[in-house]
Amino acid sequence: MSYDSEQDTTKQKGDSGESHAVQHLKDLGYDILERNWRFGRLEVDIIAETKSRVVIVEVKTRTSDYLGDPAMAVTIKKQKRLVKAANAYIIENDIDKEARFDIIGIIKNQHGTDLKHIEGAFYPLL
Repeated sequence: MSYDSEQDTTKQKGDSGESHAVQHLKDLGYDILERNWRFGRLEVDIIAETKSRVVIVEVKTRTSDYLGDPAMAVTIKKQKRLVKAANAYIIENDIDKEARFDIIGIIKNQHGTDLKHIEGAFYPLL
């Protein structure tokens, strides 16, 4: 078995960013229902809840904005996968609340952590 330190570092960065995002959501009063919820090969980073909504959250963590805003890395293809997974979660858990799709972009480096939370970042495509 080979060791891929770059992949490990990327996973650690992602896990750290997700932990930061979870704390941010808790600070705002969200209840965290799931973290890294899987539906087949699809994964949702965070599923949270407010009094009126279930919130599907994609977290993108980067060490710089060299390649642009991390939130912009959520492609149409990724959005479609999130919608499919969210539908499965809502049906499986018999949730009767409106769903919202948020993106949390995080830039975390030696200068600190910058978090950008975009509520209602996209809507399911029909």
